Amino acid sequence: MFVRLLLRGGTVIDTHPEVVVRRDTDVLIEDGRIAAVGPGIVADAEVIDARERIVLPGFVDTHRHLWQTALRGTVVDAGLGSYFEVVLGVYGSRFRAEDVATGNLVGALECLDAGITTVQDYSHVQHTPEHADAALDALERSGIRAVFGYGPSPLSGGAVDAGEMRRIMARRSDRLELAVAAIGPSFAPFETVRADWELADSLGVPVVVHLSSSSELPDPVTRLRDAGLARANTLYVHGNKLTDAELKVIAGTGAAMSTTPTVEARMQMGDPLAGRLRAAGVRFGLGIDVVTTAGGDMFRAMHEVLALGYESFSAADVLQLATYGGAQALGLSQVGSLAVGNHADLILLRTTDLNLAGGLHDPVATVVTAAHPGNVDTVLVGGTPVKHNGRLTSTPPKAALTALAESTAHLTS
Repeated sequence: MFVRLLLRGGTVIDTHPEVVVRRDTDVLIEDGRIAAVGPGIVADAEVIDARERIVLPGFVDTHRHLWQTALRGTVVDAGLGSYFEVVLGVYGSRFRAEDVATGNLVGALECLDAGITTVQDYSHVQHTPEHADAALDALERSGIRAVFGYGPSPLSGGAVDAGEMRRIMARRSDRLELAVAAIGPSFAPFETVRADWELADSLGVPVVVHLSSSSELPDPVTRLRDAGLARANTLYVHGNKLTDAELKVIAGTGAAMSTTPTVEARMQMGDPLAGRLRAAGVRFGLGIDVVTTAGGDMFRAMHEVLALGYESFSAADVLQLATYGGAQALGLSQVGSLAVGNHADLILLRTTDLNLAGGLHDPVATVVTAAHPGNVDTVLVGGTPVKHNGRLTSTPPKAALTALAESTAHLTS
């Protein structure tokens, strides 16, 4: 049963249709959704004092491999080839269902702790049905909103298991959507690509897929379009080496992209993508990708985009990418902003923390440049507090962290 909540007197930042700041503003939540935003709301509700808080929509992580949480930092000083060899090849083959469970749970709790309320979990470690069930169970237990991408390891070159994908469709819920996590045209035979896209069509779910370009296959999206497989409900990930013409093909199909700036830079995937996506008219959001290589919070990703795209993006632009833009890229119309009727996925940041002091003259710039996960005081998903007064409340992390340590020891021994 949802409680009726009133966030009282906060500095409220909304992100659509444009980024705006409203001071001394209340947010009323009823039945898990935003019922009203404005000053002086009168309601019979449980009150959360937001007078020394910045209130904004939860962050949307458009691409992440949660199952790899136990392998944090393993390939920071290695390139993409080593990532494939070590993480997917050596470690990936060792993952038991229980390792996926603990990785997904701790990874999802890390998201919530840092204000990420929605995550696209690209789960390409599906050795058995038990692995998929473990991943889904962990997502549900955590309390996060997720788009679960089910797929095989890219090292297999194989198609998504159609029977298993159909089986797990029963797991869809108010907080959990599903997607076909295809290997895709850059890494798999085209008959495999066609099978995956047709499976997604038959189930009415999106495709999420990594994308690259090479001299052998310079225009993978054009190939999809020419084969009649280009879809609006597709999320392409990376694609830094695609030509501008290919990006415009993506824009023309109505599809979206996810850019993970820190990992793309560290693994030398190509030039920064965000500015080129904007110029081409492609819908896109930000992602973390892998904690084997990068930090697991959206504040870092925002810092990176602002630093690398100073001519193209304002602080408001970057904040919108991390919230509303990500929601749109995932096809989620009811998260990412404070529109009345949206899911009440919100975060509250403490303005009394030293690193945010003096920043209320421009709260948007302060959030994008100075905030970090330690400032996240309260997190709501669907109006339910999953973090409050700086402590996770959905799932106490102690037991999960113990299980993750055991998993790390098993995987890396």
